[in-house]
Amino acid sequence: MKIRGFGSTNDGREAKLYTLENKNGMEITLCDYGAHLVSVLVPVKGDEKKDLVLGYDEVGGYETDECHFGASIGRNGNRIAGACFELNGTRYQLAANENGNNLHSGPDGYDYRYWEVKEATDTFVTFRLESPDKDQGFPGNFDICVTYTLTQDNAIEIHYEGCCDADTVANMTNHTYFNLGGHDSGDVLNQTLVLKAEQYSPVKDSKSIPTGEHATVFGTPMDFTKEKAIGQEINADFEQLNFTGGYDHNYILDKAIEGSVELMAVASCKETGIVMEAYTDLPAVQFYAGNFIKDVKGKGGSIYGKRNGFCLESQYIPNAINEESEEKPILRKGDTYDTTTVYKFLF
Repeated sequence: MKIRGFGSTNDGREAKLYTLENKNGMEITLCDYGAHLVSVLVPVKGDEKKDLVLGYDEVGGYETDECHFGASIGRNGNRIAGACFELNGTRYQLAANENGNNLHSGPDGYDYRYWEVKEATDTFVTFRLESPDKDQGFPGNFDICVTYTLTQDNAIEIHYEGCCDADTVANMTNHTYFNLGGHDSGDVLNQTLVLKAEQYSPVKDSKSIPTGEHATVFGTPMDFTKEKAIGQEINADFEQLNFTGGYDHNYILDKAIEGSVELMAVASCKETGIVMEAYTDLPAVQFYAGNFIKDVKGKGGSIYGKRNGFCLESQYIPNAINEESEEKPILRKGDTYDTTTVYKFLF
């Protein structure tokens, strides 16, 4: 493991990067600010390595980042309608930071904070954060750890484990933007995707709150049950795509065993030959095609634009806390929050 500086945040505190490398030459780099996944380098030919994730050259970029490149999102990922919810008869108000709704827990998300490095070895790094009662508006003192492990078979395992001293909402996710052609290779429209989901969550309008329906993907541009280029139907005149400017929807996963870590997606790039398999034990995944990236100065002076990366954010269904029919992301007092997401690379 290598540790190096990553610049300082506005309060003068220095951020640190932690780099892990496996026997195959794959490297991942993590940051204690926001528990970010900063880079994923894989060998492509000879000594050349490609960085497959969007990000910044120093911590200041992440401090003002509205795209959430590589971020650990919490306490709740995705949207909560009206920026409020009720739990055990008490109404909790959150920050309304997007169209009157709460997105990714508001402007004071976990990705804008320093995390304690609890343990760091040659194969994994564990970050810890203590989130106090009423932090972001959520009840209870939430103690959460995120562990990134780089395996010898080229997988990044992200394990979340935590507990709370009161019933609360817990729905962590990772917001990495992948580009299997390389972070600086332009749009991802020719890269292909398979989603292990026959249903998705339609949204009501451009505010992206689900209707509560579990709709079939078959016969629509939302269908990724068979391998398809991300760009093949992204501009189709289809109401759901018009609402969100392209793919930015929750997919309900076909789970053989509830709560087991199973394949949720396979993405590939024919130009590089790189394939990424994604796994989760959660019931759903947000597929976001980077529709709203706009002229962002990224690593090495690259300018990231529209659809230059895609996200596969494992999660509970958005706004499930306010939907009676959905599995709710409630962590009960004394229980352990324990979930795993894996991104595995074939090259």
